[in-house]
Amino acid sequence: MPLHRTDAKSTRDATYNEEEGSVRMFLRGRPINLYAPTAEIASYDITKVATAPSSKLKLDWVYGYRGKDCRSNLYLLPTGEMVYFVASVAVLYNVEEQSQRHYLGHTDDIKCLAIHPNKLLVATGQTAGHDGREGKPHIRVWNSVSLATVVVLGLGEFERSISCLSFSKADGGSLLCAIDEGNDHNISVWDWQKNEKGHKITETKASMDTVVAAEFHPLERNQIVTCGKGHISFWTLDAGGTLYKRNGIFETTRDRPKYVTCLAFTQNGDILSGDSNGSVVIWGRGTNNIIKVARNVHEGSVFSICVLKEGSIITGGGKDGKLIQFDSSMHPTGYEAQVAEHLGGIRTVSEGRGSQLLVGSTRNCILIGSLSMGFSPAVLGHTDELWALCPHPTLAQFLTAGFDRIVQLWDSLSRSVVWSKDIAEQAQSAAFSSDGRIIIVGCVSGKWIVMNSETREIYSTHVDGNEPIQVAKFSPDGQLLALGSRDNYIYIYQVTDGARHYTRLGRCTCWEDKRRRRCSTGAIVDKMLGHSSFITHLDWSKDNEHLRSNSGDYELLYWKVKVCRQVTHSTQLRDTAWASNSCVLTFSSIGIWPEGADGTDVNACERSNGSKLMATGDDFGKVKLYSYPVKQPKSLCHVYGGHSSHVTNVTFLHDDSRLISIGGKDTSVLQWEII
Repeated sequence: MPLHRTDAKSTRDATYNEEEGSVRMFLRGRPINLYAPTAEIASYDITKVATAPSSKLKLDWVYGYRGKDCRSNLYLLPTGEMVYFVASVAVLYNVEEQSQRHYLGHTDDIKCLAIHPNKLLVATGQTAGHDGREGKPHIRVWNSVSLATVVVLGLGEFERSISCLSFSKADGGSLLCAIDEGNDHNISVWDWQKNEKGHKITETKASMDTVVAAEFHPLERNQIVTCGKGHISFWTLDAGGTLYKRNGIFETTRDRPKYVTCLAFTQNGDILSGDSNGSVVIWGRGTNNIIKVARNVHEGSVFSICVLKEGSIITGGGKDGKLIQFDSSMHPTGYEAQVAEHLGGIRTVSEGRGSQLLVGSTRNCILIGSLSMGFSPAVLGHTDELWALCPHPTLAQFLTAGFDRIVQLWDSLSRSVVWSKDIAEQAQSAAFSSDGRIIIVGCVSGKWIVMNSETREIYSTHVDGNEPIQVAKFSPDGQLLALGSRDNYIYIYQVTDGARHYTRLGRCTCWEDKRRRRCSTGAIVDKMLGHSSFITHLDWSKDNEHLRSNSGDYELLYWKVKVCRQVTHSTQLRDTAWASNSCVLTFSSIGIWPEGADGTDVNACERSNGSKLMATGDDFGKVKLYSYPVKQPKSLCHVYGGHSSHVTNVTFLHDDSRLISIGGKDTSVLQWEII
């Protein structure tokens, strides 16, 4: 076959050696030899294009919320749905009906959200992404009933990401204000309905420092208020389209906070600002002067102020986790509530149905309740990078864990958290025992923890090296445990006493077959075989006798488990049946590598339990679905967005009804229905 070649060989420069029955592919110019099963040697055609599967994915549920570092992003719509975002998904969640809908127009992290005065349209702004044109920071205005995109604004016109959005109120929402998180913190105003791409009326530098909130005045046409580090600014948009700014005047040095953290408006048009001093300041309508200061409202910053329809004011503390009610003149009413510490501080407060309030927390939770009745979580999420994911072997449940030290068991049918546990260690990997009763959690420190999956009791803690335990897997019969570490070793344990007791058999390396070579000094040294880089993926053979493993330098090695020795002749295991296909470098996963892949682009792959499908998660925020085996270098697939950061792991539930994917820094867990 004629091959297109470049100086730097890519994954598409694969060749097939029919004599050996091996495919040679390249990652970062490095050759990798993968051996076809004996039955396929004669019939394998490397030029064939594999079709995408007939099965597809449909986003079924989104777990998580971005409250850790985003503000004013939780509202109730007339449809009865809460609207908020996590990763690149805007979620519309009806708690009473336990239903979700999803707006999937964005290609990377959504950072802000605004509701049009008609309560029908929503604007969301995103950060810079992976894609060329569509990945640039931009704003999308969309219909919350049909989920249709109305207009895309500012492609190529924002520097970094859009951190704040606000529709004009006094004129019925014809304008849209945006803040760019770039170095100049520019403020721009858009006639978003003009032309197909909207029209930018004006743009100017908002502040030397960070801007955290921007709001059109609800009663004054063409008036905008912004605030952030060390400032609050009052803007006027004149008839010619020019923005004029007056900075708020703080009466004393003591009153000038490090941050003005949030904004709201009283019913008579005065401006309320919360700040890092724990104060709430009232600014006179149409002025830049202070009318009143309520000091020490909260311990630490006031992160949110919500003015209710009946005129009372609710403030939320970011540090103390308190919600406090005031009357319209900022006199305390005596009503307040305390949110449990483990749920986080108050990030945003908005009005719900009746007397209900919606509360977004700094630990990525959404709470619903009232000051009189208290609050309960409607959405729970992780707060730091996620890597560990494993499905329950017999139930519609799965486990996640990450750098936030939280292990969570989820139920995919009730779409809820079964339990959460703080293990006080950053987690990297996890595995269920074959009967589902025991969980292994591999930690960043080299520790690994044995837990009861029902009671959450920790039976024991072990240590292997001081590097992260990258992968943990029980053998199919449950009698052995393999742990792949970042220290380049695979540790093998004998499992007894119902998976409660572990005896180390050894670590996988090759002591017998040493290669002799000369080092730079001329001396002869022994070089042990085995992995020369950190372990990334593991698979057990169905007969529990062998392992195969991938490493950080794109190796595929095989091991005789009970003696912890490397099988140096890969051809000996070409016909082995494997219990899983988590290894990204195998003959049956050749086609998951995109052209020009550098070896780190695909973070995870998994074969469905019925061996019909393979799913992958990559560095570009994409989940892909292939027909299995993916043995052709050119294999077509279905591609799905939703994550914004790298997708760190994917897994099929035990009955192949659903696929679960987790994002790294986007901290989201996405549940996909297989249709």
